[in-house]
Formats: sequence, structure tokens, C-alpha cells
Amino acid sequence: MLHHRRSAAAAVLLILAMAPGARGEPPVDIVARGLDVPWALAFAPDGGLLVTERPGRIRLVKNGRLESEPIVTLRVAAVGEGGLMGLALDPAFAETGHLYTCYTAENGGRLVNRLVRLTLRGERAGDERVLIDDMPGARIHDGCRVKFGPDGRLYITMGDAAEPGLAQRLDSLAGKILRLNRDGTVPDDNPFPGSPVFSLGHRNPQGLAWHPSGRLYAAEHGPSGHDEINHILAGRNYGWPEVHGQGGDSRYVEPLLESKLDTWAPSGIAFLGGDLFVAGLRGQRLLRVALAPDLRTVVRVVTFLNRTHGRLRDVVVGPDGALYVTTSNRDGRGWPRPNDDRILRVRP
Repeated sequence: MLHHRRSAAAAVLLILAMAPGARGEPPVDIVARGLDVPWALAFAPDGGLLVTERPGRIRLVKNGRLESEPIVTLRVAAVGEGGLMGLALDPAFAETGHLYTCYTAENGGRLVNRLVRLTLRGERAGDERVLIDDMPGARIHDGCRVKFGPDGRLYITMGDAAEPGLAQRLDSLAGKILRLNRDGTVPDDNPFPGSPVFSLGHRNPQGLAWHPSGRLYAAEHGPSGHDEINHILAGRNYGWPEVHGQGGDSRYVEPLLESKLDTWAPSGIAFLGGDLFVAGLRGQRLLRVALAPDLRTVVRVVTFLNRTHGRLRDVVVGPDGALYVTTSNRDGRGWPRPNDDRILRVRP
């Protein structure tokens, strides 16, 4: 049974979240155009920008120019929301050339999600090594955001693969945030011994980011609204499908912020200057979330890029201190514009 409760303070935050930025829209530059459903961005130490395209390609933006040939094309099942998704570079990328990605594949007629490691040599990647295979996949709710934490561990989000009950089962990796060593093994200090599961009870988390203090936050798609921003703690349960949004059930961690009946469809998130930026797909906007000093309370939410560039999928901070944002207008749920999809450089 689903439960939901909404506080008056949270309702005020919702009003703020829907309001445009008081100082107007920030300057926006187009970094690259003509991409096919770009999903994740990652900067290399030399300033090159890598981007995944959901049909299976990883592309490179070098010296401000999108290279015509991909660095690799992977065999993926680009159906529904699935395909090539998350991307992260090894913290020692300059030495190892290792990059990690998550994608949907077909195995015996089933859709599965797969975490792999590739090695980049020059401008071509290969030597695919599967770290986790046969994670539950589906046409929807695949998660697949991949990020390295400040602890040097690899974090991966997994959606519930359209089977909500899996999110509460520790014998399934669906509906979880996972934590691994760089070689794919399970860290000794994970909350569930021998398991890659770091937290559970998630519907479709697609954003991961660490505050400068080291605290982990995640963005999660809710059911018809009730999208969430959560402070992620080791071993904790975030309630799906028993609760969504502000559930008022002490067994589960309450979200830091939720959208109530509005729909953000939050995907990538990133911290800049202590504020959390959230890319919205259906919401077609970039949220800026300011936190109180306790980092558990939201004090202000404003939005940028309100329906000016369409659906927004990922946001990362570049080496120049600007935000880099991908559009997702060619994903079957948007209205593509000439030269979509794009990578935008935003200076908030």
C-alpha cells in the first residue's frame, strides 16, 4: 500500500522550485550539436569531454569540436529508456585509461543491465571487461548512472526494472544504489557483507553527486510526480514501493526534497559552489537547490533554462567552473529541434 504525506514547509519549497531564477537566465553556449540522445558526460584530465549516446556510441569533444568518429561503439539494446547510459572515468585515468559505463543488453531474450570497464588508447576504446552482468533490465527504470565517489569507490544506480517489489529485496540488484571497487569486487566495508548494495528502496535513481563535504545525494524519478532528492546513507532503505515522497514512515529515509504533483523527471545532478543543480527531463529545466549548513534542509530552490532547450538529461561541472548540460529531445519523448541533441555550457 502506498502512503504519502506532505508538509507545509515542503509545499513552500515546491512553489520556489517552480519559480524562474530572480536574476534571469544565465548565459548559454552550444558546445556540440547533432548528438543522438546523449546520456552522460565525463571530462578527461586533458580537458577532452566524453559523452555517451544511447544507441551505443561514446563520442569525444576535443578542442571545442565534436569528433566525427566515436571512440567505441558497443552492442546495446536501445529500447524504451534503455541503451548506453552512465559513464565514469577512473580516478587514475591518466595512467590507466580505464572508463566505466553501464548499458542495457539482450541476453537469452531478456533485457539486462551490464556494468563494464573499457580501456582508452589514443582516441579508441576497447578491451571490454564485464564487471557485473545480468542485472534486471527493462524498457523503463534502468537507472545506470555511474560515478566515482571521493572514497575512490564506484557507485552505480539501478532502477526497479518495472518490478517495484525488487527494490525491497536484498537478493536483487534492482532498485538499489551499488558500491564497488574499481576492479568490480565488493568493498569490505559495504553495509551488507559480500553484497554490492549500498542503499535500497529506489524506484529509478538517475543522479548521483557528492557535496564538497563528502555527503552523497541522489535524484530519483517518482510515480506521476513525487520526484525526490535524497541524502544517501549506507545501508538505509528509501521506501519504494511502500512509500513515495514524504511518506511519514519511520522505517524509511524521507527525501530531502520532493516535487509533490509536479514532475521534474530528474536525471543528472552536480554540485557547484555548494548548491545542487538538477537536470529535469519532463520538467525541461535546471533546478538550483541551496542547502542549509546542516546539509539536510533545503532553504531555496530556483530554476533556470525553463523550457528554453527542451528536456535536460545530464549536468556536470567542467574544469572551467561552468556547468555542462545535455539535452534529450531525440529520446522519443521530446520535440527535437534543428541540430538536436546538444551539449550546452551554462554559466550560472
